[in-house]
Amino acid sequence: MTHLVRGLPHPADFPPPPNAADRARWAEADRTARPGRLARLRSRMAGEGVDTYFGIRPENSRYLTGFVLEDGEDRVSGNSGRFLVSADEVVVLADSRYRLQAIAEAADARIEATTYDLPAIWPALLGSVGARRVAVEAAMVSHQLWRQLERAAPDVELVEVAGWIESDRAVKEPSETERIRAACAVGDRALASILRRIKPGQTERDLALMLEWEMRTSGGDALAFGIACLAGANAALPHGSPSDSEVRFGQVLLFDFGAMVDGYRSDMTRTLFVGEPNPRDLRVFGIVAAAQQAVIDRIAAAARGDLPVPGGREADAVARRLIEEAGYGDRFGHGTGHGIGLATHELPTLSTLGSGDALPSPTVFSVEPGIYLDGETGVRIEDLVLFDRGAGRLERLTGFPREVLVVGV
Repeated sequence: MTHLVRGLPHPADFPPPPNAADRARWAEADRTARPGRLARLRSRMAGEGVDTYFGIRPENSRYLTGFVLEDGEDRVSGNSGRFLVSADEVVVLADSRYRLQAIAEAADARIEATTYDLPAIWPALLGSVGARRVAVEAAMVSHQLWRQLERAAPDVELVEVAGWIESDRAVKEPSETERIRAACAVGDRALASILRRIKPGQTERDLALMLEWEMRTSGGDALAFGIACLAGANAALPHGSPSDSEVRFGQVLLFDFGAMVDGYRSDMTRTLFVGEPNPRDLRVFGIVAAAQQAVIDRIAAAARGDLPVPGGREADAVARRLIEEAGYGDRFGHGTGHGIGLATHELPTLSTLGSGDALPSPTVFSVEPGIYLDGETGVRIEDLVLFDRGAGRLERLTGFPREVLVVGV
């Protein structure tokens, strides 16, 4: 894992971008899947004794209704995109800016006009679906709004819920996995495209912009999140942002980035070496690589049926134990992985706070241990993997090599 690789990957090593036929097939797969998704939610509603679900998360709205808000648009869209699911109806809220879009995208839902004043329309909205006990995505509602909704319809009980749709989204349908795989390939190609152009003296911002351009022009619909490009001591910032710091020989160069394809995301981290790696950085890289491989091996054994399926806490402990034994336990502060799909971070969670229950299947998540030495260096390696117990396999969706790569020479 830590041997030096002189030949750099090429963009042609990875699959091409999706075409129009792929996107049409995915759209049809979503339309076909939505009745089943709604049926699972309604079954849970019935089991929990609620008659209506009030959804707020844009990714949940897209998953159940087809209505799409682009990343960050929920901050300016008011109540548009929020939705109600009752036993026999789906209602999507849309103000004048989004009405035609909602009609086109959420064709099986009733589109209800809304304003920024949700409490004003709340009683009539609940009355239209006969709601008496409403499950609310409470993490997305302020205390103030919760109280306003209670006062607006005092005869309706609001029930705090979390994770109902998110736990369903953790189990990936084949077309969802295809889109994540396609987003991974966009990232793979983009990083391969800039490797030979990385030179000492360029800034972190220069390289981040170069990588963004490649993703946006080679099949990515958007970025999955802001790119992290961090050189040398800045790589000790697990979620740092690119700066005007210049890349220098003898440093590590850490990229954490992802693309979005048809709403689904990728997430990859690679720590490269600018010039000949120094012994300290090379040793840290070897520990991180071994920790990542240990997690992958453990979950692959579960996929084959050789070992029980671990929970998120147990999977995290595999990497954490190895890093602790190497003397860097206090330098690995974040979780080992997270689910990914319509959101960059979703279930399942691989961390000390993760579930003890067996990982869902089939599901997609990252494996991303890291070691960060304040003021000196940082190393993280991150890949997305598909865990499919039914098929007996663990597939690495990230295609970019994990070996030591030297750039800038």
